[in-house]
Amino acid sequence: MGGVGSGKTRAGCVEVLRQPARSVGMVIAPTYPMLRDATLRTFLDLARRGKVIKSWGKVDGICELTDGKVIMFRSADDPDRLRGPNLGWFYMDEAAMMDAEAWTVMIGRLRLAPGRAWATSTPRGMNWLAKLVTSGPDYQLITSSTRENRYLPPEFVATLERTYTSRMARQEIDGLFLDDVPGALWKRSQIDQYRVSRVPEMIGITVGVDPTGSATGDACGIVVVGKGVDGHGYVLEDATVNGSPAKWASAAVACYSKWQASRIVAEANYGGEMVAHTLQMIPGAPYVQLVHASRGKLVRADPIAALSERGRFHMVGNHPDLEDELVSYDGTGKSPNRLDAMVFAAVDLKLHIPSDSPGFA
Repeated sequence: MGGVGSGKTRAGCVEVLRQPARSVGMVIAPTYPMLRDATLRTFLDLARRGKVIKSWGKVDGICELTDGKVIMFRSADDPDRLRGPNLGWFYMDEAAMMDAEAWTVMIGRLRLAPGRAWATSTPRGMNWLAKLVTSGPDYQLITSSTRENRYLPPEFVATLERTYTSRMARQEIDGLFLDDVPGALWKRSQIDQYRVSRVPEMIGITVGVDPTGSATGDACGIVVVGKGVDGHGYVLEDATVNGSPAKWASAAVACYSKWQASRIVAEANYGGEMVAHTLQMIPGAPYVQLVHASRGKLVRADPIAALSERGRFHMVGNHPDLEDELVSYDGTGKSPNRLDAMVFAAVDLKLHIPSDSPGFA
């Protein structure tokens, strides 16, 4: 477990190269883009520099090395699709972003020698991975901090420390498992419990936007939420960006088009009508519904958190930055851009708690 940029993926890929000759193994990342852009890229760079690649099948994702080792590269989007092969070892990169089912499925693949598995990850609260690595003698935990990587640019850690809260720095820089924050409306276990990989037919989709109050490129929350035919809410995408008004407006309109949303809902507290004007200057922009956030953030978010507790509001896949805000915001500190955007969209869709739940309609 380590902080961002601490060298975890490189270490995991070096361990792949150290496995016995003629062994068969698998390398897994949470999604195909993450596999392609980070894990696979790191592995191929190391293997090519070492001149140990015999063949690489870009279509089937299978690499054979000169020592006879066979390596399959897969994503964990659907853990059931990992079933089938008999393996001697496997490696999971950013394992904390995967469903616990992926680890359970993969342990059942270890039927050949040497029978080893390892994972690298930045922590995501006290989730299944935290419990796994402290569960007994079969597991060993090795930690690394971003600060320990002397090959990073000198100002990198300082920039992160200015960006993160002190609590988030402990997780994202020091690589430490953190319990849920007292006072936060969401719990990590609750999010994981009701996470889904598939969604029903959508009867409404809204793009929520929490514009930045600065023109200097602060984060603008952009979150897409859908309402299914089952009445449940589904977080489909976190497209939050840092940048100018033109950049975040373009990103919001792109989400509107991509998801064929009904509309964009944006907070009007910063800029009022200028927010709508900025969005509607983008080609293809719809009518923008402005909302005035007159109540506190936790008060606005409470009904949506209640939906989550009752299993009626779901993350579709993993949205780590958004989820970190949900479980860490207690009403103090840096404004939660993603949380606000998600709540605006969810409220617009009129998601409701069943009538037998007290206090809500």
